[in-house]
Amino acid sequence: MNSQAIKRYLEFLNDERNGAALYQALADAERDEHLATVYRRMAAVEQRHADVWIKKLTEAGVAIPPFKPSFRTRVFGILARRFGVTLVLPTITELEQKDSHKYGQETDTSGLSADEGSHARLLRAITQPVRGKISGGALAQLEGRHRSGGGNALRAAVLGANDGLVSNLSLVMGVAGAADLNEQAILIAGLAGLLAGAISMALGEWLSVQSSRELYQRQISIERAEIASAPEEEIEEMTLIYQARGIDETRARQMAQQIMSDPTSAVETLAREELGIDPQALGGSAWEAAITSFILFAIGAVLPVSAFFFLQGMTAVIASIAVSAVGLFVIGSAITLFTGRSIWFSGARQVLFGLVAAGVTFTIGRLVGVNLSG
Repeated sequence: MNSQAIKRYLEFLNDERNGAALYQALADAERDEHLATVYRRMAAVEQRHADVWIKKLTEAGVAIPPFKPSFRTRVFGILARRFGVTLVLPTITELEQKDSHKYGQETDTSGLSADEGSHARLLRAITQPVRGKISGGALAQLEGRHRSGGGNALRAAVLGANDGLVSNLSLVMGVAGAADLNEQAILIAGLAGLLAGAISMALGEWLSVQSSRELYQRQISIERAEIASAPEEEIEEMTLIYQARGIDETRARQMAQQIMSDPTSAVETLAREELGIDPQALGGSAWEAAITSFILFAIGAVLPVSAFFFLQGMTAVIASIAVSAVGLFVIGSAITLFTGRSIWFSGARQVLFGLVAAGVTFTIGRLVGVNLSG
């Protein structure tokens, strides 16, 4: 076994160990015992995969390193325990889908490849279950547990803070260059940028969510009218949906007829199946989204300004850059939850981009300030 193969096998081993630890963490955090059992079985499969690589490496005389959960595994575990599995599951599903072909170039790993693909499909089924197999209260309970958007919420939180930090750091540095380090002018500009950006983000998010809610309400009202006027057509449409999911025609028609027998259940189910809408949530609260966006943007935007409350001159500028660099590194580290890249790589890249933007605006501000004063 050559050095490249050893390196690759060690990476596979680390991935499988982290997968086992992550699924076990999901099982520990999951309140539904049926789903917890599924996660435990998936953890056991990942551990069996790890054992395969341990055996191959041991036979090649390679020492097996002790296992230390990755940053991403630890963070997902903490978030699942604190906020529920629903928050992290969409992101984990995306990552599992990306990893489902990682053994494509390896020989003698067909069983492992099949398991990885199965896990990706299983997670998609958990986040988007086939709702037609149950009805009524059970359906509502299932949907309450599987409200989508957890992964998007995480991503939006990270990006919202990043927008606030980078935009206000650039603004503060630009004013610092133009105003010849005038702390009062920098504070006024920084706080104005914070409020303007946060309000703009909040208003944009409110309009986006509220518009979606109004569109969903209209679509549901249309669906309700179609059920009342042409129930047989809706049954036929629902039957085709279930057939497309691999259910035989007889069973699919029975399921569709059962759902259509209860008008309330029919509206809810058709909204979910045909439109992809949860009629209970309707895309979430517009006010909640707006307030969250405001807070996240403000958290990022306050960092570059904070130093100017306590310090003056170039000392304040250096402190502002240092605090912002730490914030950028933290945001870059958080991005690894979605990309799987090294914390140091993502953090350093984020710091570099943010500081380059600040340097450019500071230089432009200095040039503009000099020209205006001249």
